[in-house]
Amino acid sequence: MKHKILEGKKGIIFGALDDQSIAWKTAESVADAGGKFVLTNAPVALRMGTINLLAEKTGSKVIAADATSIDNLNSLIDQSQEILGGNLDFVLHSIGMSVNVRKGKHYTDLNHDWMAKGWDVSAVSFHKLMQCLYKKDAMNSWGSIVALSYVAAQRTFPNYNDMADNKAYLESIARSFGYFFGKNKKVRVNTISQSPTLTTAGKGVQGLDGFLNYAEKMSPLGNATAKECADYTVSLFSDYTKKVTLQNLFHDGGFSNVGVSQEVIDSLSNSE
Repeated sequence: MKHKILEGKKGIIFGALDDQSIAWKTAESVADAGGKFVLTNAPVALRMGTINLLAEKTGSKVIAADATSIDNLNSLIDQSQEILGGNLDFVLHSIGMSVNVRKGKHYTDLNHDWMAKGWDVSAVSFHKLMQCLYKKDAMNSWGSIVALSYVAAQRTFPNYNDMADNKAYLESIARSFGYFFGKNKKVRVNTISQSPTLTTAGKGVQGLDGFLNYAEKMSPLGNATAKECADYTVSLFSDYTKKVTLQNLFHDGGFSNVGVSQEVIDSLSNSE
């Protein structure tokens, strides 16, 4: 994507870890589209990843911030406005974490302290972020805020564990806060429900390869890649989608509307 549809726009991108992450691909696509931004992730993630390479490639600054901390978020927004020279036009929330998934805890035997931590990181952080942006009046009119979700918020995928609950809550926050952001600030808030994607975080989900293969067989257009999701996000940051808000937008090759595909029927028939 080389069209400069984000020329003059500026924002914050949360969650880039390495070149497999959707946030990383989004940063590259935003830069190609002419947008300027600050990159941010938690301090521990910055130590684990290679975000400085992305910053150098895109001419961006990196600011460490814990997205569950109001103080950190307020400081991040202030510093970003100073670096970028004014209010923001777009924000990407690409944050998700489940300690239970990492530790291999089954959904019927969750550690609820870990569950609360994952909920705070994956979903409540989105409310905290928007609350800080809202109170600071940090978004320009017709700005766009996007968070990444997954179809497990609506449908059962056994191994997605408590992340499914986190994504359902994330989508609800987008609708609820999005109403007030739209009504009072003329800012859009949407979530993108992306195909299963082979990111560093996604690899922690048991049976991800099975998810990928099944979704590929079910989707008329096939699974959407991280780069394709990045380009779709650019369209939501642009002025071409000024009246799109409060939506959970499925970017999954049609998977979410297919009951069963012929490929799945054939594979089941062949296994009998």
